[in-house]
Amino acid sequence: MEHYGIVTPLFKNYEARFMKNDNVSINSPFIIYLVDDDWEDQEIFLDAISKIDFTVELKIFAGGEELIEALNTGDKLPDLLFLDLYMPGMDGEECLVRLREEMAFNEVPIVIYSTEYDIDRIEHLFHLGASRYLRKPTAFDSLVKSLELTVSSVIRNSQGGISVINITY
Repeated sequence: MEHYGIVTPLFKNYEARFMKNDNVSINSPFIIYLVDDDWEDQEIFLDAISKIDFTVELKIFAGGEELIEALNTGDKLPDLLFLDLYMPGMDGEECLVRLREEMAFNEVPIVIYSTEYDIDRIEHLFHLGASRYLRKPTAFDSLVKSLELTVSSVIRNSQGGISVINITY
């Protein structure tokens, strides 16, 4: 299902595509997966990602089990994966560990996406294989800027590396 613009409501296994003029040369579209059980957070993420200045294809999963199943059945690997930390069933940390156990998924940058901001926990998540940590901002404009910075940092730094993104204005 292809859409240009903002589409609601969101359900499991949702896909959307946004076309923008890219400031950075990437293979178009840049495929992003979001794993988040909260449909309101999914909707806010969808609205925010539609505002960034990259060509993005977004696929949303309601939980870790759903993501793992889709990846194991041949879904194309994303260029970037946002993973909510607190979800029922398989939480974000367990999903991160399961993904990093599979060689096929080791090259996918994984951004932990959470309201929690505990430096010790973040360090532990980096040790488990997280590539970035994005604290969920409370302001919509901050989320847009955070997503733009996150996508840009992954595109510009294809060799890896870790970073914490915490925009609070």
